Amino acid sequence: MSTSDRPVMMLSGGNRGIGYCIAQAAQARGWHVSLGLRDPSVLPHGLDPQLTDLHAYDATSRSAEAKWVDATVARHGRIDTIVANAGLFTDTSIIEAEEGEVDTLLEINLRAPRRLAKAAWPMLRACGSGRVAILGSLSGKRVASKGSALYSVSKFAAIGLAHALRLEGWDDGIRATAFCPGLVATEMGATAAGDAVAAKEMTQPDEIAHLVLEIIGLSNSASIAEMHINWRTDGIF
Repeated sequence: MSTSDRPVMMLSGGNRGIGYCIAQAAQARGWHVSLGLRDPSVLPHGLDPQLTDLHAYDATSRSAEAKWVDATVARHGRIDTIVANAGLFTDTSIIEAEEGEVDTLLEINLRAPRRLAKAAWPMLRACGSGRVAILGSLSGKRVASKGSALYSVSKFAAIGLAHALRLEGWDDGIRATAFCPGLVATEMGATAAGDAVAAKEMTQPDEIAHLVLEIIGLSNSASIAEMHINWRTDGIF
C-alpha cells in the first residue's frame, strides 16, 4: 500500500496518554498518522516511523493549524480524519482566574480544534467521509466540583463545537463526534484526581483509543454525536 493509498489522520498531542494510544491504534489499522507536537524532534516510542509524520504544533499559535494542514496535504494529498486531542486542565477557581488563564484555556480547548477543522475542511469534504473527533470530557456535560468548573466551561464549549461541525459537514459526508470520558489513567487524569482515585480504577487510555477508531470507522449512516465513557456510576453517565 502506498502512502497516498492509506487513510491519513491528523492528531494533536499524540506523544503520551490518550493521543499516543490513538496513534498506536490507528497505525495498527493501517492509518498514516500526522502528529502535531510541541516537540517534534523525537518519535514517540512504539510508533511506526514509516507511518508517522512529526510536525511542530503549538495550539496557542493561530497560524499553526493551517501550516500543519498544508504540510500534511503536500506530502499525502489527503486528510481523512482530524483528532483534536491536545487539551489543558486547570483547577483554578472560575472567580479567581485571571483573564489570561481563561484565554489560554479556551485557546487550546476550543479555538485550536475549530481552527484545525477549518484548515482541514476542504480535504475532509473532498474524501466524502471525513471524520472529526473532539476529545471532550464528562466535565463538559456537568460541573462536578468547584475545582473543575472553569475547565468544565471550556469542555462544554468543545462539545458544542463537535455538534456544530457535525451539522456543518453533514451534507458533505463529514461526521463529527465528541468523546467524553471521565477520569482516564493519564497525567492529566492523575492531576485532576489527586490522591482520591488510583490509576487502575480509572478508564485506561487504550480503551478510549479503541472507541475512537471504532466510531470513525462507521459508515456515514451510523453517526454518533457523543460518546460518554466513565469509570464509575455518575448520574446518567
